[in-house]
Amino acid sequence: MAESSDELFAFEDEAPADGMAGVRRAAREWKVLVVDDDADVHQATLFALQDVQVFGRSISFLHAHNAAEARRCLLDTPDLALVLLDVVMETENAGLELVDFIRNEAGLTATRIVLRTGQPGYAPEHETILRYDINDYKTKSELTRHKLLTTLTTAIRSYEQICAIEAHRSGLELIVRSSADFMEEGGLHTFAQGVITQLAALLGTQPEGLVCAQVERGGREYRVLAAAGQFSALIDRPLDTLPDADVRALLERSLQRHENVFSPAGVALYVGYRNGSDMAVFIDTQQTPESTDRSLLDVFCFNIGNLLRNRHLMQRLHEFAFYDQLVGLPNRASFVDALDRQIAAGAEGHALALVDIDDFSATNDVMGHRFGDLLLSAVAQRLRESLPLHTVLARIGSDIFGVLGPKAEVNPDALMAAARVPLNIEGIAHKLSITCGYVQLQSDASAGVDLLKDASIALKRAKKDHKGHYVTFSAHLGAEARARALMLAELRAAFETERLYLVYQPQVDLSTHELIGLEALIRWRTEDGRFVPPDQFIPVAERSGLMAPLGQWVMTSACMMMRDLLDLGLAPRRIAVNVSVVQLQDPAFTDHVAQALTVSGLEGRHLELEITESVAVLPTAYLETTLAGLRAQAIAIAIDDFGTGYSSLSYLERLPLDRIKIDRTFVRQITEAKGPRIAEMVTQLGRKLGLKVLAEGIEDASVWAALVAMGCHDGQGYHIARPMDKEQLLAWLRQRRDGPAAE
Repeated sequence: MAESSDELFAFEDEAPADGMAGVRRAAREWKVLVVDDDADVHQATLFALQDVQVFGRSISFLHAHNAAEARRCLLDTPDLALVLLDVVMETENAGLELVDFIRNEAGLTATRIVLRTGQPGYAPEHETILRYDINDYKTKSELTRHKLLTTLTTAIRSYEQICAIEAHRSGLELIVRSSADFMEEGGLHTFAQGVITQLAALLGTQPEGLVCAQVERGGREYRVLAAAGQFSALIDRPLDTLPDADVRALLERSLQRHENVFSPAGVALYVGYRNGSDMAVFIDTQQTPESTDRSLLDVFCFNIGNLLRNRHLMQRLHEFAFYDQLVGLPNRASFVDALDRQIAAGAEGHALALVDIDDFSATNDVMGHRFGDLLLSAVAQRLRESLPLHTVLARIGSDIFGVLGPKAEVNPDALMAAARVPLNIEGIAHKLSITCGYVQLQSDASAGVDLLKDASIALKRAKKDHKGHYVTFSAHLGAEARARALMLAELRAAFETERLYLVYQPQVDLSTHELIGLEALIRWRTEDGRFVPPDQFIPVAERSGLMAPLGQWVMTSACMMMRDLLDLGLAPRRIAVNVSVVQLQDPAFTDHVAQALTVSGLEGRHLELEITESVAVLPTAYLETTLAGLRAQAIAIAIDDFGTGYSSLSYLERLPLDRIKIDRTFVRQITEAKGPRIAEMVTQLGRKLGLKVLAEGIEDASVWAALVAMGCHDGQGYHIARPMDKEQLLAWLRQRRDGPAAE
C-alpha cells in the first residue's frame, strides 16, 4: 500500500522503503491488479497484454478473484499503477465497495481505476465516477486487445503524471521543512550533515555521501565537512586527497563549473552564492536521477544556497551580538550567558571579577581615541595572558572586563599584579592602574545578571573608596545598594508628587544683628510623615541623574520666594542656594540660573550660589569660566563647608569668590580647649583674601561672641533662627520688623 502524502519522505536518517520517490526509482515495471471472479477474464487479459511495454516499462500483473483477496493485495502491494475491477462479483455492490476501500481505507489516491462489467445495467452513476476518481468504465465485450491497450496506456500515463505532481509536492514540502531544520542547526558541520540526510530523503536513497566546503570563506581549499555511510572515514580530509577518483572528479567538476553534475556513479550538487562560501555535495545513487528529480534538486540547491548565505549572515549577527570586535573578546551578553551556564553546572568554587581601567576617560581624552583603542586591546591581551585558557574573559563595558573561573585562578591579587607591569603601546610605556570588584559564587546563585550586578556593586565601592585596589562583594554591600535603589525610587516619586519642599534659615550680620540673607534648604517628608535628611538623599540624587531637575526646581522656587519677599517689603539682601558639582558640570547651568532669575523677576545681586570644595574635581579653566559668567550677572559666590574638602590657597585665589562659610563642625569646637583655632584660621584667611566669612551652626550666645571677637562677619544657626517654611518665615520676618531686634 502506498503511504499517505505526508509520509512519502523521511526527515531524519532514513526514507521509508515504500516512499513514492523511492518507488519510482526502484520500480522498472508497471503493476496492474486484475480483480474479477471469472478466471477466463484473467487469462484473457494476460493473453491480450503479454509482452506489452508502456513508456519503456513492462507490465506485472497481480490477480484477485474476490474482494477479500483484492483487499489483501491492495494493502500489501506498493506503487500499484492500475486496478482493472469487475463491478459485480460476489454481490451487486462488491466492486464499488472495493473502490471505496481503495480510495478511503487503503489511501491509494494515485492508483488508477478502470471498471469492467459484463452487465451494462450495472454501470455506476456519473457522480460515483467523479467522487472516487474512476478513470474509465467499459463493458467486457468492448475491451478488445486494442481498446484494452489504449485504456491501459491512458490510465498509466495519468498515474505517472499524478506521481510526478505528488513527487514535486512532497519534494517541495521536504525542502520547506528542511529549511527550518537547517536554520536550527548549531554549526556548519551539523548543517552539512543535514544536507546529506535531506538529499538522500529527496532522492529516495540511503544517506551515502559527503559534503566538501571551503576552509575559509572565499578560499580555494576544500575539506570534507560531513560524510555518511561508506564515506564516514573521510571527514576533515582535503578534497584533493579523496581516495575515490570518480567521486573526487565529480566534486571538482561541480565546484569549478558551479553547477550540478549527474552521472551513473552518483550526483554532485553545487551549493553556494555569489561572492560567498560554497560547497559541493556528493550522493551515491544507483542510477541517474530522472528529470523530475533534477528539477527538485535544482530547487533544493538554490534553497540551500540561500540558507548558507543566511547562516553566514546569522553568524555575523551572532558575532556582533555576542562578540566585541575591537578587543576580540566575548561581550557582556555572552558573559552573562557564560555565568548562567556556570550556575547550571554548579557555581560553588568559582569567582567573578570585574576589572576597571582607572582614569580611562581622561587617557582617552588626552591621548586620543586611537590610543584608547590600543590601550583596551593591550589590556585584553595582558589579562588573557595572565589567565588560564579555560577561564572566561569578556569586555563588559567601555573600559571594564569580566573574568569568570575557579577561585584559585580568578584571583584579584594576581590580576592587580598583572596590571602593574607597564604596557607598551606604540613604543610608549603606559603604566596601568586597575580597580576590581570581586564576587565569590555561591551554590544558591540564581542568575548571571544578578551576579554581574553584585560585582558591579563591589566595583563601584572600590572606585569610590579603594581606587587601584579591589573590594569583595558582601551581603552588607548588597543591602546598601538595595537601600539606595529604594531611596531613589521613593525620591523620584516624592519629586513628582511634590513631597519635597524648601525651608529658609536666616543669616545675620554678627556685629549689627542685621538680616543679610536667607539660605534655601531642601527637605523631604515621606508619605508616612518620616523626614529623610538631605545628606542621605542628595548623594543619591547626584548619582542618579535626578540632581539636575531637582536643582533647577530648588533654584526657581528660591528665586520665586525672594520675589514674594521683595514684594512684601520683607526681603533681606539676597537668598542663598546650594549648588551641586553635578549641576556645575552641566554646560547649560548658567542658562538655568538666568532662566530662574527671569521667571522670578530677580536681579543677580539678590542671589548667592553656595558651592562646596568638591568642585575642585572640575577642570580649573571650566570652573573659572562658569563662575566668572555668574559673577558678571552680579551673582555672589560662596564656598560652603570650608575646610572639609579639597581646599587649597591657590584654589581660593583663582576662583571669583565672595564668601567663605565656616563649617558647623569647627564652629561647635569653639567652646572646647584649643577649639577655636580652625575657625580663627579660616576667619583670618578670609579676611586676608578680602572675602566675607560666615559661620554656620551658631547655637548659643558664647559662640556668637567668640566669632565676633575673632572678626567673623556673618552667621546662621539655631541661636539665630531655625530653618522655617514660608508661612513660619513670613511670621518671623514680620515679628522682627515690628518688634525689637533679636539679640
